[in-house]
Amino acid sequence: MARFQLVLLIHAHQPVGNFSSVLESAYARSYLPFLDVLERHPGVRIGLHYGGPLLEWIEKSHPEFFVRLRRLSHDGQIELLGGGFYEPILIAIPPEDGREQIHRLAAYIEEHFGKRPTGAWLAERVWEPNLPSTLAVCGVDYTLVDDHHFLGAGFEPAQLCGDYLAEDLGATVRLIPGWKSLRYLIPYRGVEEILAYLKQLADEHPGGMVAMGDDCEKFGVWPGTYKHCYEDGWLDDFFTALGAASAWLEVATPSAALRARKPLGRADLPAASYAEMSMWSLPTPARLQLETLEKEFESRPQDQPFLRGGIWRNFFSKYSESNLLHMKMLRASEKLRRLASAPRISRRRERLENARSLILRAQCNDAYWHGVFGGLYSPHLRTELWRSLVEAESILGRLTHGRRKYVQSERLDFDADGRDEILLESSRYAAVVAPSDGATISALDFRPASATLINSLMRRTEAYHQRLRSASAGAEQDTAVSIHEISRAKEAGLAGRLRIDRWQRHAFRLLVFDSARDSGDCQNLRLEEDSALAGGDYTVANLGPDFVQMKLAESGWTAEKEFRFAPYKNGFEIACSFSLMHSAPSSNLLVGVEMILNLLAPDAPDRYFETAAGRRPLSFAGVLSAPTLGVIDEWQRLRITLDAPQVREFWIAPVETISESEDGFERVYQGSQILAVWQPDFSGAGPWSAEFIMRVVR
Repeated sequence: MARFQLVLLIHAHQPVGNFSSVLESAYARSYLPFLDVLERHPGVRIGLHYGGPLLEWIEKSHPEFFVRLRRLSHDGQIELLGGGFYEPILIAIPPEDGREQIHRLAAYIEEHFGKRPTGAWLAERVWEPNLPSTLAVCGVDYTLVDDHHFLGAGFEPAQLCGDYLAEDLGATVRLIPGWKSLRYLIPYRGVEEILAYLKQLADEHPGGMVAMGDDCEKFGVWPGTYKHCYEDGWLDDFFTALGAASAWLEVATPSAALRARKPLGRADLPAASYAEMSMWSLPTPARLQLETLEKEFESRPQDQPFLRGGIWRNFFSKYSESNLLHMKMLRASEKLRRLASAPRISRRRERLENARSLILRAQCNDAYWHGVFGGLYSPHLRTELWRSLVEAESILGRLTHGRRKYVQSERLDFDADGRDEILLESSRYAAVVAPSDGATISALDFRPASATLINSLMRRTEAYHQRLRSASAGAEQDTAVSIHEISRAKEAGLAGRLRIDRWQRHAFRLLVFDSARDSGDCQNLRLEEDSALAGGDYTVANLGPDFVQMKLAESGWTAEKEFRFAPYKNGFEIACSFSLMHSAPSSNLLVGVEMILNLLAPDAPDRYFETAAGRRPLSFAGVLSAPTLGVIDEWQRLRITLDAPQVREFWIAPVETISESEDGFERVYQGSQILAVWQPDFSGAGPWSAEFIMRVVR
């Protein structure tokens, strides 16, 4: 009788834009020692997947690692899997880009390791029913999804000791169910307990197969796991026990296991990811409700698969910042495809391919979502994707316009929310104006530096904030537990730092509030500003290639607001002029125009505020003198000057989120709120007007 088969598919990934020190630490604590242990157990055969950016880093930083992988692959101990090169969520990118992503990683693996992969790792195991036709045309024979996908489609757990065939438009791919129970057992429980569990499955399903697909980082990077797996020898003991069970258990690579069997049947699975992801993607009230239901159903495991969460696409509606980045990527990708079909582009193919690589790079999934990892809440990850897109758009602009200077505007629903935005572009800048959200600027790029200037994050209520008050502070996690079970704060007092924004963190928002308010109220979000002006739906009165004029008449206010863009030295300037008039005259109001800038490093000496009185770090909170304020980024080699004639002062407050990561709750700088504050007199009969000028230069 054939032995029971265990398929271990271990996935190693580092997102585009992650710090080199993080990659080096992950290599030393996980990727290298894992391979060290694996080499000592030649009878243990597994599937390994490395994301493209990580492979490129290893090739450059540790080429000796490739030599070892090549040998293990040649000997058949490991099978290297493909997938999207930059780890995109395949269902969220254009099909042409998806095919290019898969082909690039397959070609890279074949070039460096001698074998073209036949399997593909799905980033975050995000599945939708149309994927077989995308995968099959790229030569992908199989992939792994979670048992969660199958159970939600009505499969019984006993049916998952094998693989199934998924079909779309006549194209098929084999699906291996990855068992959640094994994800939670390995490496957190005792070796004997895990082997007993596998033996029970083997006795119940003779000749069957069970699989686990999970992150390599859980073997050394996640809290407590380095000591557990390597210093205490858990991984060595586990592989030794697997070898000792060879009479009834075969630890096989995915392809070897599939060659030994036929699919158990057809599986038509719903759009899904792993169970935790379906929870994270829900809006906070719905997530809290589902968490309550899951606790109520703990004694009914057979019914739990039908307590379904959301799908991965929900992150676009949950987080407007993710949606904005995604729509910018889609627009750049579509523009590239149009240009690629133009005959005159053939002589500029190299630049076009450079832009294509930058757009593919910007499809890396991590910065588009948030769960127990920082993801979207990590500004350096968001910024790296924005930077790639800004550079790609600059290349596409040059390919379109040549050396001609150009300015242009377009009215369109940029972020697919049912309301029109205004896109203004030149070789120096790109700006998205949102008339329906207080006539603010939601995105602002400085193309000569490939820099995005706003890129902040609205502070929202997250479901895990309820656990923040009971989280222990400061202590390192010294035992190996799943990251889904960690509840630790990286510093004391984080609960007291929670702030919830009324508005998205856009630039040039108009705030009118009582004159008794001060900068402390600004920092603590207690201005109680007039919502009609701050977030009102302005009407576009006039639009030109380099300007837009907008008007609002609501709640007794009449407001006009205009943006004018112009070249300035080695950059550009935006002149924001506005006028206000209220039907009930008052002299007890202050007017502020809010600027949001995110230069990433709040305490770095090369990024700072500059006034006549000297420098202040970007983490500064308080009042700075007017009418001119400099914001300097020596790292990106750019200078921002804010000039507000007749302004009384600038109120400064860091925008900090309290988010969850694999190491616990943490405070993250998401930019600075700069409020230019005027003290107008609305007691007269006419409107009051002012101007706020922003200049960006290299």
